[in-house]
Amino acid sequence: MTALLYRWPPAANFGRVVPKTKFYEHAAIAATVKDRFVSDVRRITWAYKLAESTINLPGSVEVPEVQVFEIESKTDDVAEGVLAAIDKAVRTPIIFEISRGDGGAGAIRMVAAHKQVRTGAPQLGPYFSTDWQSASSERSTLPTAIDMVGMYTALLEPLTPVASRPGEDVSDVVGRLTTVRALEREIASLERKLRNERQLNRKMELRRQLQERQTALAALV
Repeated sequence: MTALLYRWPPAANFGRVVPKTKFYEHAAIAATVKDRFVSDVRRITWAYKLAESTINLPGSVEVPEVQVFEIESKTDDVAEGVLAAIDKAVRTPIIFEISRGDGGAGAIRMVAAHKQVRTGAPQLGPYFSTDWQSASSERSTLPTAIDMVGMYTALLEPLTPVASRPGEDVSDVVGRLTTVRALEREIASLERKLRNERQLNRKMELRRQLQERQTALAALV
């Protein structure tokens, strides 16, 4: 996974600490998730607001703004259910920076799910993440974009294991990745069946199916 952290623009600084209870008020979440807020999270900071008023990129109905939330972990990480609860409470897309450890031992990973903003509740895709990186790592400038949709796509791309293709937006990339993951599961299942199959005709059929899935996968990645 790409090792990358961004140097967020000072003009976009928001810097507001948000009490964990605020997210309980905005969404009905399971008791187990509330427990993970308590056990996993030390502090949640709404750190930056990327918007036309802060970085001079026009927004849209699809991506009006992008928020950056910093989460300080009490332990080694933060449960995905905690991230989902925050995402569901905030209508606009979020990029999370999760930190663990202190000082020279501190590490950060950037994580996000593709969020589709609709008239009802926002729809979340799967979460993607960078590897853990040293908290003292040099940060990169924001990617070049002409609007907030382009910025959001560029921020998400390094988190996904497939690169975007010319003309694709973030929805296309996420859709392709969902298909990739399904094919990977099918391939693993076929490989297990092939190892255990004793009948020659059945082995030949399994090999044919396996080759089809592998060809389809190669065309997507």
